[in-house]
Amino acid sequence: MSPRAGTVPARDAPARAPGWRERWRAFRNARVASPAFQRWAAGFPLTRRVAQRNTRALFDLCAGFVYAQVLYACIRLDLFRILADGAMGVEALAQRLRLPPDRAERLLRAAASLDLLARLADGRYALADLGAALIGNPSVAAMIEHHAMLYEDLRDPVALLRGEAGPTRLSGYWPYAEAADSGAIPAEAVAGYSGLMSASQSLIAEDVLDAYPFADHACLMDVGGGEGTFAAAAARRCPGLRLMLLDLPPVAERARASLAARGLGGRIACHGGSFLDSPLPPGADVITLVRIVHDHDDGPALRLLRAAYAALPPGGRLVIAEPMAGTPGAEPIGDAYFGFYLLAMGSGRARSADELGRMLAQAGFTGIRTRSTRRPLLTGMVVASRPFENV
Repeated sequence: MSPRAGTVPARDAPARAPGWRERWRAFRNARVASPAFQRWAAGFPLTRRVAQRNTRALFDLCAGFVYAQVLYACIRLDLFRILADGAMGVEALAQRLRLPPDRAERLLRAAASLDLLARLADGRYALADLGAALIGNPSVAAMIEHHAMLYEDLRDPVALLRGEAGPTRLSGYWPYAEAADSGAIPAEAVAGYSGLMSASQSLIAEDVLDAYPFADHACLMDVGGGEGTFAAAAARRCPGLRLMLLDLPPVAERARASLAARGLGGRIACHGGSFLDSPLPPGADVITLVRIVHDHDDGPALRLLRAAYAALPPGGRLVIAEPMAGTPGAEPIGDAYFGFYLLAMGSGRARSADELGRMLAQAGFTGIRTRSTRRPLLTGMVVASRPFENV
């Protein structure tokens, strides 16, 4: 069943008396919902700080779209790169941004309030850590600009949840999401998403390579490898590793051109095809799925895992690296952001490591385990093995 359709229990669970935790939660929620209690809590010394923190959190949820648009404006105007060489005053920045001084200052104050910029004592503005970090991650800027489509698709989230929103911008941008024949997608349809996918993979390629010893293998095949961002990083990190890449034929053609331009055409064999339509090419003893499984509903995702199992030799490894639901400290990334992004895209869902483990076991894999990554909020990792045949 598609995760978008939800699941319905076969029968109602038998009624049971609520435990003390449920009764306490119901009592507490009734108090918190009371305007009189809220006013009291905001003034009482022992609860004031909690009440203020909750008020700020609730307001941030209400204002989140505005905050995101402030960031988008900074990216569109190239503000962070302008400030990369040092602090500047409002008048000078207004000229560079081609904004009236009062509008420029409005943007600068907003960016400073979000810790993207810092306002110095003399009134000039400089980069803060978050703004500086964006300069070193152009792929993040590409994703921020891409979000214009997502915001349009989320204009009526209830219609989207009910399946009444009609075709979304994201489903057109990622054509394989709802294509009946993914192998027949024309070349002109893949240019935009292929470049963005490569940019997003560059964010995590080194983290994935740090987390697993790919040099212990003879040949790596990156399935859904886009234009070769991860494969190129693996080629640089592991000089003795043979490399293969599989993606849709027009994407694989773009990968060949991109890798040849980087001098890696002879190191990485690019194969055009679709795991939905044909088996994966053999020859690799480790297969990577980098930000791929979560793009697919359960049926196609399980088909992909089974195709990887069939392509691997006994003892071969499968490495899944992607944002995962339920990651401690990053729950909103998997469950809120990717939950609704993939809903708008029309395919897939973020899964927890346990859910992926159950699917891997269903596909026949054993030795399923997670591995730590440097930035688990960006990508988790699950590794599994094809077992040796019983003799």
